[in-house]
Amino acid sequence: MKVLVTGGSGFLGRHLVEYLRKSGYKDIRILNRSGCEDLQKTGVEVYRGDIANFQQICEAVKGCEAVFHVAAKAGVFGSYISYYKTNVVGTTNVVKACQKYQVRYLIYTSSPSVVFNGHPLVNVDEHTAYGNMSKYLSPYAYTKMLAEKFVLASNGQEGVSTLALRPHLIWGPGDNHLIPSIIKAAQKRCLFQVGEGINWVDISYVKNVAQAHLLALSALKNEGNRVAGKAYFISQGEPVQLWPWINQLLRRLNIPEVRIKIPASFAFCLGSFFELFYKILCLKKQPPMTRFVAKELSQDHYFDISAAKMDLHYVPQISTEEGLEKLVEWLKKQAISRNI
Repeated sequence: MKVLVTGGSGFLGRHLVEYLRKSGYKDIRILNRSGCEDLQKTGVEVYRGDIANFQQICEAVKGCEAVFHVAAKAGVFGSYISYYKTNVVGTTNVVKACQKYQVRYLIYTSSPSVVFNGHPLVNVDEHTAYGNMSKYLSPYAYTKMLAEKFVLASNGQEGVSTLALRPHLIWGPGDNHLIPSIIKAAQKRCLFQVGEGINWVDISYVKNVAQAHLLALSALKNEGNRVAGKAYFISQGEPVQLWPWINQLLRRLNIPEVRIKIPASFAFCLGSFFELFYKILCLKKQPPMTRFVAKELSQDHYFDISAAKMDLHYVPQISTEEGLEKLVEWLKKQAISRNI
């Protein structure tokens, strides 16, 4: 079976490609904007292109039986059109290319933020309605919601079975965004605890997320398993208290823990100010705080993964503690290599 991974050179994409290879898949293709000589050396077929370009995605999809659509524009700040172009137009292109070339299976990497509504999310499941506040607070969350709805609504059209996975806060070795941002802010003494620090959140070790993608493909291939057209939350299955977990990571890296606290309401106001200020000055870098981030750092947001366990037979293989040890080991090696 020839499979395509969009965004195959990214954080999750690389782990997914590795998991596919270890699972016996030999005909693997990736699509991304840059060349990947290291992956090519392992036998992976590399296509360079942009998912927002329909012709380029068609060239990559042609001849594949399954597609893992991982590529997306992530982040918490930026113009709506930039997120829409990649997350909505790009995903629409992927779906239409799959239909054109009769791809049988499409697994879409979505996000739990599609149900973001500005309020705490406590052990919610897939029956939870899509959020509406994301339209105003996070172009990422809102465009991922639009894309997921399109993917699931397209299930069964032109013979393509679709499924969406919603992994929450992916972390682990190879992370080039979430954990490095936390560490950098902590080292500069610019990381502040938002709220009381007692909020529980779900996190997802990257190899467990890769495992979930393969389980989703297996479930779609099983005609007796009614998973097509559905979305599934993915996580470690055991939420952590966000700020104690962050401090635990910092301690293991010999970085001072977060001590300064700011009220959630004050952080939200700061986010409003910075968003307006950055837009007026046309600054493209991420502000130190946004309204969406203020909510995410201070509120509960964890999810019931019973459906993934039952339908996909998903059971996280790497515990949070084991994953943390692997992450710290990798981060220390990265620090050593940079100092050489």
